[in-house]
Amino acid sequence: MSLHRFLAFDLGAESGRAVVGTLQDARLSLEEISRFPNEPVQIRETLYWDVLALYNNILKGVKEYTRRFGTEVEGIGIDTWGVDFGLLSAGGELLQNPVHHRDRRTASMLDEVKSRISPEELFRCTGMALLAINTSLQLLSLRVNKNPVLDCASTMLMMPDLFAYFLTGRMCCERTNAISTQLLDPLKSEWSAEVVGKLGLPWSLLPKLVDPGTVLGEVLRPVREAVGLKSGVVIAPCTHDTASAVAAVPAQGDDWAFLSCGTWSVVGTLTSDVVTTLRAFAAGVFNELTIQSRFLCRNISGLWLLQQARAAWTRAGQSYSYEEIVKLAAQAPEGGPLINPDVPRFLAPQDMDQAIQQYCAETGQAVPKHPGETALCIMESLAFAYRRWLDEIAALSGRSFRALHLIGGGAKNSLLCQLTANTTGLPVVAGPSEATVAGNVMVQAAAQGYVTTPQELREVVRRSSELVEYRPQDTSRYQIRYDEYLRLVAKFPE
Repeated sequence: MSLHRFLAFDLGAESGRAVVGTLQDARLSLEEISRFPNEPVQIRETLYWDVLALYNNILKGVKEYTRRFGTEVEGIGIDTWGVDFGLLSAGGELLQNPVHHRDRRTASMLDEVKSRISPEELFRCTGMALLAINTSLQLLSLRVNKNPVLDCASTMLMMPDLFAYFLTGRMCCERTNAISTQLLDPLKSEWSAEVVGKLGLPWSLLPKLVDPGTVLGEVLRPVREAVGLKSGVVIAPCTHDTASAVAAVPAQGDDWAFLSCGTWSVVGTLTSDVVTTLRAFAAGVFNELTIQSRFLCRNISGLWLLQQARAAWTRAGQSYSYEEIVKLAAQAPEGGPLINPDVPRFLAPQDMDQAIQQYCAETGQAVPKHPGETALCIMESLAFAYRRWLDEIAALSGRSFRALHLIGGGAKNSLLCQLTANTTGLPVVAGPSEATVAGNVMVQAAAQGYVTTPQELREVVRRSSELVEYRPQDTSRYQIRYDEYLRLVAKFPE
């Protein structure tokens, strides 16, 4: 009876965690052993990630692993968000704390990029939509503002690669996170000389690229001694958290789409081609990478709206659990107001409940009066946004879908899952909620030879997960509501 243990670190924009993945008899089990905050720090005008605190918590996670499971681990894998990076000197020293992608340093960089390369050409070269948070713009801001840190830098490492370097001493960049830089040629899966040249960035800054599932090396001896580890290697999983989640979609065949639903949502499908048509550019889609495949996707607002509305209700003295909110929404009257969840006003309002009420009033709709009505408005609107962009992904990829796999925390929200089935007309298969960690662990297992293909990897996740299927209901009524939503989006695009 074979048993293999791996340690996965999953770092998000608000928190990180260490999870032990145990693969036994072709089944995967996950156990969270530590969780820690990820709190950026404002120093004067700059917002930084507290990279040393994060690394210290990674060490604490390894130490907790050795306390519980012994001094050997078959692999340690780290996934994080995309776009952010650290700069190192020629001697390997970190030159400054990595800067947060929400920092104001890229505020004027969109026009600067456009003066050097058109957004359409940039999309053709990289397959990625132009956003102010992209690594390309962050680096360009250093160049334009003559920041000396860029001249002192010898290597750029993306966040998960930086932590792996701290553990192993090896500098490289894993491709699923590299593509988020908007500096990678998606056809060649190599750095784009054309884009780097037109933006005037130093080519020497870009490290060697590696594929997901690459064994980066043994944990350094001083690190092993500090955490009580006798032996263990660091393995690059799909280091971009979305790519890890997509790797673990428990699907069969190839006629399916996925919806990664958490604080933010990503809808997409696996593709064999890079899609960079004018329609794809206008749709704001991304061509990204996962294990041995590409995927075409669209980022959408997600449960962030519900989280922030809940926070507003709590401040007003009305505290609800998420289970209570879903129950209240299910009891709310049908045919209520709708919102466009992707308009800028919902990105970071001081009070999400008030922002939704104001939007409804301005668009001539009934204003939700109770938390249940607001929650239903949010969830129904999200479901319609998923339908809108799923239809666009289908058109761009030339595919039709038999099922929609809903993974991530949203898989626990039964009402949202059912609404998504009703609006898309597709069976929604919900789960696993821990897809990112499952993907991280299983790519490590693939690196060690315990699974050999992405399909086998998905089969292990499917066999190991409690999946719930939601069948479409009352689709005619939801089609009418969806038409109302499209009219609303067209009339009030901002």
